[in-house]
Amino acid sequence: MILTAPVIDGSRDSTVVANLAKHMDVDKMADIVGNVPPEFMYYVFSILKPFEQGLEKYAQFFKNIHNKEYVENFIRVEKWLSDTPPIPGELFREWVKNVYQDNLLIRNQMHVSGRQINLKNISMPVFTQVAVGDHLVSPECSMPIHYAVSSEDKTLRMYATGHVGMIASSFSQKKVLPELGQWIKERSEK
Repeated sequence: MILTAPVIDGSRDSTVVANLAKHMDVDKMADIVGNVPPEFMYYVFSILKPFEQGLEKYAQFFKNIHNKEYVENFIRVEKWLSDTPPIPGELFREWVKNVYQDNLLIRNQMHVSGRQINLKNISMPVFTQVAVGDHLVSPECSMPIHYAVSSEDKTLRMYATGHVGMIASSFSQKKVLPELGQWIKERSEK
């Protein structure tokens, strides 16, 4: 099982996203909006760092327009950011309520399709990736999974980058993905 910046212990997530989720009327939102459009998610994420996600981002792009690697990385990240499908309203409601507001997942009280989730029942190999500078999911929120599962084969990797940097950047391609690939290769050889 591979987990990238997982939201596991909502009580430990100190990000703006978590604070919004903990205090929103998610029932009203899901009832009125239905499926959460990708534009809404992009808007929420972009207002977290308005200067960096607005003017500065494009100023840096034009400043580095002659740097092929920079431009390719910029386009890769922008494509990833804009490639979000709508989130089903019921899924969004359950996720916000169960993980952020009631913190049921880490307490083994969450139910999915009528079945109670107990993280101790996870005994397969687990690879968890956490970004130290993540402003969307704080590391303290993600790391508890490493200690909650019963797997004897578990790996926790901390990366000196942010959320997007760990997933869709040149850093991801040079550092994160090769380490993940090596981890998968080692397990497939066993």
